[in-house]
Amino acid sequence: MAVTVRISGRSHKALAELAEKDGRSLQATLDEAIEGLRRRRILAETNQAFAVLRADRRAWREETAEREAWSATLADGQEAP
Repeated sequence: MAVTVRISGRSHKALAELAEKDGRSLQATLDEAIEGLRRRRILAETNQAFAVLRADRRAWREETAEREAWSATLADGQEAP
């Protein structure tokens, strides 16, 4: 599905320059930029959630203990595929 989105002339120029450098379409370049922003936001939200968790000493101890328990499964003698 295609839709029309208005962007500033400045943004269009930057988008066109990026697309030209990569030899890609404006749409592919914009899709990549949006995906990059989406991923950065997910990481920022995850980092914020971990900061809140870490501030709670008891919750952080529980989390690290659980992570250590799961880490033990990495040495279960199974070979990687």
